[in-house]
Amino acid sequence: MNYYDEIKTKLIDNEVYQKVKDYSKERHKVITYYEIGKLLSDAGKHYGENIIEEYSKRLVKEVGKKYNRSMLFRMKQFYNVFSDEKVAPLARQLTWSHCIELLPIKDINKIIYYINISINQNLSRNDLRNRIKSKEYERLPEKTKQKLLKKEETNITDFIKDPILIKNSTNKLVSEKVLQNLILEDIPSFLEELGEGFTFIKNEYKIKIGDTYNYIDLLLFNYIFNAFIVVELKTTELKKEHIGQVQVYMNYIDKHIKTPLQDKTIGIIICKHNNKYIIRYSSDTRILARKYELIWYNILRR
Repeated sequence: MNYYDEIKTKLIDNEVYQKVKDYSKERHKVITYYEIGKLLSDAGKHYGENIIEEYSKRLVKEVGKKYNRSMLFRMKQFYNVFSDEKVAPLARQLTWSHCIELLPIKDINKIIYYINISINQNLSRNDLRNRIKSKEYERLPEKTKQKLLKKEETNITDFIKDPILIKNSTNKLVSEKVLQNLILEDIPSFLEELGEGFTFIKNEYKIKIGDTYNYIDLLLFNYIFNAFIVVELKTTELKKEHIGQVQVYMNYIDKHIKTPLQDKTIGIIICKHNNKYIIRYSSDTRILARKYELIWYNILRR
């Protein structure tokens, strides 16, 4: 088999296709590079690993400068990673630039997670890169990872990260009010940290309990799971009285705001330090606690 001629033919065909079929050129490119990666892998078994060096020199002259050693190595790497039977069917739904971002990842389950959110949430390459940089997969609860692995049904709390990353644009000592303002400065990023379907209703949401007015730090709604979410911010370690406070707010929303067609309200306590023992002994499984971590505003854009 003449591996070089077949690789050269596929690349030339792909160059022509890029100019003619705009609507599907990315899909065609991914398939072509996958097939070339397989040919390079097979050729390496027959002629040694230096075959990439040899082919790249000829292809640069005969097809184009971009088909250098680095590019051919990426194609081979792409095939080696995406030939896994769990990943292969998904690869054709990605662009080549998305695939490049995934190549350094070794954990196949992590790759599958990022492929799925790229497809389902229409992530751009930069969006995907930022999600990977933020270690989003690593910050998922272990229970969620097991559900994804077993393809079990997930719920509203499964994709709330731990810790939750909050962008910090100030050098001020963080109080609960400052923490709330940091969140409000970039609500979309904060909602992404909680998962899909979260929408912002109001901060300092006023409710009246008896003769006293109380203020919920953040009131959210999830349109996928059809439920309100009460968020309380604490710049200290989680305490048992925090659970009682958020439980009162949740019960108020359930009694006075929620409709019969909506699910019961969820409570999230975002705190400086999470005391897992307190949550463990809470009788209300709708309440969960997450640690927050402040990051410099542009850290994920670098």
